[in-house]
Amino acid sequence: MISAFANTWKIPELRDRILFTMAMIVIVRLGVAMPLPGVNMEVIDEWLRLQKEDSKDGAGGGVGAILNVFSGGGLQQMGIFALGIMPYISASIMMQLLSAVVPRLSRLSKEDGGRQKINQYTRFITIAIAIVQGFFLAKSLEVPQNNFLLSGIGKAIETKGDLVPDYGLGFVLMTVLIIVAGTLFLMWIGDQITERGIGNGVSLIISVNIISALPGVFVQLWNTFVVNGGGNPFKPLLIVVLVVFFLFVIAATIAITQAQRRIAVQYARRVAGRREMQGGTQYLPLKVNYAGVMPVIFATAIMQLPITILGQIFSGKPWIAKVQEALSPNGIWFYIISGIMIFGFSFFWVATMFRPSEVAENLKKGGGYIPGVRPGKPTSDFLDFTMTRLTFAGAIFLTLIFMLPYFVGLALGLNPGGLMTSFFGGTSLLILVGVLLDMMRQIETHLLQRQYDGFLRKGKIKGKSQRMPAGGQASSSSVIYLWALLGVIIIVALVALAVKG
Repeated sequence: MISAFANTWKIPELRDRILFTMAMIVIVRLGVAMPLPGVNMEVIDEWLRLQKEDSKDGAGGGVGAILNVFSGGGLQQMGIFALGIMPYISASIMMQLLSAVVPRLSRLSKEDGGRQKINQYTRFITIAIAIVQGFFLAKSLEVPQNNFLLSGIGKAIETKGDLVPDYGLGFVLMTVLIIVAGTLFLMWIGDQITERGIGNGVSLIISVNIISALPGVFVQLWNTFVVNGGGNPFKPLLIVVLVVFFLFVIAATIAITQAQRRIAVQYARRVAGRREMQGGTQYLPLKVNYAGVMPVIFATAIMQLPITILGQIFSGKPWIAKVQEALSPNGIWFYIISGIMIFGFSFFWVATMFRPSEVAENLKKGGGYIPGVRPGKPTSDFLDFTMTRLTFAGAIFLTLIFMLPYFVGLALGLNPGGLMTSFFGGTSLLILVGVLLDMMRQIETHLLQRQYDGFLRKGKIKGKSQRMPAGGQASSSSVIYLWALLGVIIIVALVALAVKG
């Protein structure tokens, strides 16, 4: 594996793609650190300092910690990328479901140029979602103490003044405009990474934001079990146990993500035009976790977004506080209800996206058949029955991996819905595993095309082979100029920080 990483720098095209991707990641992280105009950053710095001293998870814990992880700290720091790429993710999921349910959109997706129109609709929906979320975020800054994402900021306001000294309609409009522009800029960066870099750009941005929280998690673990351990010699050993357990969970997640049932498909010898096609046996792979991370995202959104919006509209009402407390990610009822929804959404997603009748029809047209199963409807019924059993196993896995942070927090006396426990399961781990496997698969394909060894000595990483986009390759000179510009920006920022300090 080490030699495979070394070989990536021997291929000029692959090296340029990796450097371009790294440059885009630096730009994303710089945008997260840039605060919104009009926000008193002394209040934010004081609040972060108090949160660090209290060894809390920040951003309200629970769902606030999860949302802050997805934005890469943008929500906590009130940056121009406060919403991150999540509005685009929400719009993409919405359009994907509508394309499977609405016949007109389903036909449009199969037409020439139809996919481009659906992508255009997705961008329009992204703008609408970003405007609504940006407006609620800007309105919440008028009384930040009522914003669950800024829990505990009242102490910082008492010592450093108002969070937004000149709050008004102008600030709200400017904030909404900047936040929407930041989301669209991230969407553009994601497209550039997909075209000129490595991996899926949008998913990679989310993964980078998730990984950026890992150093803070290790610091909190150290402070909790070593600094504040009370002299107990067994508490520091818990860090080692947690790291080993974390690696075990990652290995199990990779195994389930890669797991698939291979259905043998036999092709008879057939004639197509003047060509005689040789028969043989191929395999139809059916993934155990076909739904991926989508059921977890659905359940989390349904559980939290309505409550968040109602909390902004009816701020300060006693009944809203009771509802938020009852469905808090720190309690067992949140995980029970979400687990039931994840289990159900897994079957819903597979029923919506996997079409056994179409697969059976395509096999029949191509002259293929499953041994022991008649073509047509019997093949469709066989695929439906097989996929249902696989989905049951995948749904159980998703439910357990989602509820794992609660049991880890309960066993160690930590906040079950906090930042430290969120990395032991749930959405973050599933996204990280999927994105990193996809990147390794792309790099391995490129290495094998150049006669280099892949990451594995025997075989290759399971999954569909990823081909690099044919056009839009970033040249070496443009990558050099981009890194030179980023170097100048970073140096200027460091000098400004030094002068301010």
